[in-house]
Amino acid sequence: MVKGSIDSVETMGLVDGPGIRYVVFMQGCKLRCLFCHNPETWNMEDKNLTTPEELVAKIKKYKNYFGDEGGITFSGGDPLCQPEFLLECLKLCKQENIHTCLDTSGVGIKEDLHQEILRYTDLVILDIKALNNDSYVKMVGQPIKSYLKFLDLCQKMNKKLWLRQVIVPGINDTEDYILQLKKFIKTIKNVESVELLPYHLYGVEKYKKLGIPYRLEGVPAMKNEAIEKLNQILQEN
Repeated sequence: MVKGSIDSVETMGLVDGPGIRYVVFMQGCKLRCLFCHNPETWNMEDKNLTTPEELVAKIKKYKNYFGDEGGITFSGGDPLCQPEFLLECLKLCKQENIHTCLDTSGVGIKEDLHQEILRYTDLVILDIKALNNDSYVKMVGQPIKSYLKFLDLCQKMNKKLWLRQVIVPGINDTEDYILQLKKFIKTIKNVESVELLPYHLYGVEKYKKLGIPYRLEGVPAMKNEAIEKLNQILQEN
């Protein structure tokens, strides 16, 4: 019987998809993003192990709260790092007519299962890490190929997309980058939302506790006013 390793859950999530969401933060991630604030989810630990049936039974208890407008969001880490468990959960949720959302970097461990996973996914919240291979490798430590392959599959399957980009001072906080980002987004269909997320320092203490070097040491948090200006550029035309 397949079991999933869960870091934590949020029962009344308001920012991880439409409406009120039951958010499941899963263990495991192949990327090592410079700005990651959840390093405790990187490794595949046997943490809070549960079966799909057990998890969905808990989710069903909240249907009255999220109703028709909300639903379940699988996040992480990256849920694509536990593809068999994720797939079974998605199937059970759709049997219960629960809206399903996948919050992902698009990089998992079994690409052959991505199409089946997306069949049972109503919305994909997809992170944009960088726009070319060199920048992507510097940002996350992996080539961009798998990400682009997942994005292409979302396009072929006409999946609704929410796009998110973390803005880091000194890396991608320029008008030129935002114009490049806008050009990239215009090539993507079914985009319902684009969000620029300000880099913050919430995860710094976690690195210290885990004994992991923090690679953005000294980089300040992104100011909201600066994000607003970049958003204006992104939304023009």
